[in-house]
Amino acid sequence: MRILVTGRQGQVAGALADLAGARPDELEVAALGRPELDITDRASVERAVAGFSPDIVVNAAAYTAVDKAETEEDAAFAVNADGAGNVAAAAAAAGVPVIHLSTDYVFSGEGDRPWREDDRTGPQGAYGRTKLAGEEAVRAANPRHAILRTSWVYAPFGHNFARTMLRLAGDRDVVRVVADQHGAPTYAPDIAGGILAVAKVALAEPDSARWRGTFHMTAADETTWAGFAEAVFSASAARGGPSARVEPIATADYPTPARRPANSRLDNSRFRATFAHALPDWRDGVERCVAELVRPSSNMVR
Repeated sequence: MRILVTGRQGQVAGALADLAGARPDELEVAALGRPELDITDRASVERAVAGFSPDIVVNAAAYTAVDKAETEEDAAFAVNADGAGNVAAAAAAAGVPVIHLSTDYVFSGEGDRPWREDDRTGPQGAYGRTKLAGEEAVRAANPRHAILRTSWVYAPFGHNFARTMLRLAGDRDVVRVVADQHGAPTYAPDIAGGILAVAKVALAEPDSARWRGTFHMTAADETTWAGFAEAVFSASAARGGPSARVEPIATADYPTPARRPANSRLDNSRFRATFAHALPDWRDGVERCVAELVRPSSNMVR
């Protein structure tokens, strides 16, 4: 299977490249970014797709600076909406499916149950609005699409919450973390595995409608940001790495330019039923990530 993935520096693109490295006889991944592939430039995307001749395209590129998007919505829209449409259209022109990554931020963040795919969307900020527009652009540009909404993505590389917590623990004994936002931390390598499961069905059943549409794909179970931090510190301490005590705080105690969803829970049942695949429990991902980041008995963090 040949996969072209946009967003070369991203966590999911890196995880897909690592997956290909572990399965060279099964999978070939080209993770491309600027200048070779600029998703805001339709011609650039078309050249990249034609040059690699993929079996499937994965759009993992995104403008993810949630707070900056409040003052840079045009820039976020160019990547998250127009860029997503360009990638889907280029895949359609090449006659191949597209898998597009989206986010829980397309919902309002209200309520106390996991969001289902057919629930009414209602983004509360610029980032969510641009990602929702990207979903709409993908649907319009390529009927052979799967949109995968996920949440709280992290990896052993890149800028993410887990790495930030370990860095802070190296400088302080107590870390204040929001405890009234609920969701599922989702490990990028597990997202890569889920994408591969979708791709296999899409390529095995190219004319089937069952794999097309929108699906929620997150780690199993849920926690808060404070619970996530505590799990990171516990896993790190067990390996001789940095740790800190978590002081739970309310969202109101940590104001940000963009409103964060209180409820980021996503219902994964449709994804599991369609692809016979479930992502592991979020705690399992934390253990594997911290094992990659912390060198045992050395207090060294990668």
